[in-house]
Amino acid sequence: MKINIYYGGRGLMDDPTLFVLNKMQEVLDELHVTVETYHLHEMKNSITTLPQTLKTADGIILATTVEWYGIGGYMQQFLDACWLYGDKEKISQIYMCPIAMSTTYGEREGKLNLITAWEILGGRPCSGMCGYIANISILEDSEEYQRMIEKKAENLYRTINQKMPCFPASNQAVKQKISITQNIDLTPQESEQLSQYASDDSYVQRQKADIQELTSLFRDMMGGEKENTTEFMDDLKSHFRPQPGFGATYKIVFEEKKKPLIIEVDGGRMNCFYGESGRADVEIQMSQDSMQEIINGGATFQRSFMAGDMRMKGDFKIFRTLDQIFIFD
Repeated sequence: MKINIYYGGRGLMDDPTLFVLNKMQEVLDELHVTVETYHLHEMKNSITTLPQTLKTADGIILATTVEWYGIGGYMQQFLDACWLYGDKEKISQIYMCPIAMSTTYGEREGKLNLITAWEILGGRPCSGMCGYIANISILEDSEEYQRMIEKKAENLYRTINQKMPCFPASNQAVKQKISITQNIDLTPQESEQLSQYASDDSYVQRQKADIQELTSLFRDMMGGEKENTTEFMDDLKSHFRPQPGFGATYKIVFEEKKKPLIIEVDGGRMNCFYGESGRADVEIQMSQDSMQEIINGGATFQRSFMAGDMRMKGDFKIFRTLDQIFIFD
């Protein structure tokens, strides 16, 4: 028999959940059960691959510490991964014992959340344990509490060993009707590969870059209408108000255009064109509609930035000068 423990706390020395898990593991070791523990807080970048570890488990313990509200982000992330990438057929055969210890409030809700999540996944929940432990010495000094923990481990072993049946839960019926994953026709092996890719940041970044490149390629191939390479240039030239001694380079990237608009200001001279240039003092990302609204006098560059209609990086002081060198009435 093999039991996996998934611990969703932060690994603090005085965490009562760790005390409970250590005591349960002692009992399971005496019963010759193979126990493997996964500390989720140490596996932040690989949590999405952990559903693979369920394949060899007869039972699991989901343990978390309620420190302020809810079961915590690490445990939630693991359950999300089980929903997206886990082998539901295998999960349906796994018994789960929920452990939720609280140092503040909400241990009963935490335990119920673990049970509900496992039922929706199709698994078999067992009788778990929850409690409010303000200080770990409460557990260390109480033989009664320790015997309760040992009994819980024995009951888990007995439940798995005897393969005790569970009544069907309404959560599973709801899942079959509204599940958004049931239409994804993936084998367990394909789900494993998908979870591995999802946890690989470099792979995800490469995919995003490829998608952007393909989007640009298809936009170029789509028929016929030639891009306007002079748009906004005449308006900028006619509304330019030079500032003595001021010089800067602006790069405006429009969502709808392939090439950015470069604005070069050097004292009383201003040059603008669509293309690439060297380092820009300010880089702006915006839509053509937002730019047209500025030219029409309905907004300013700074007001558009404050409204969230554009994104900017670079020197903010130089950015604000745009509204001084280009006056749109």
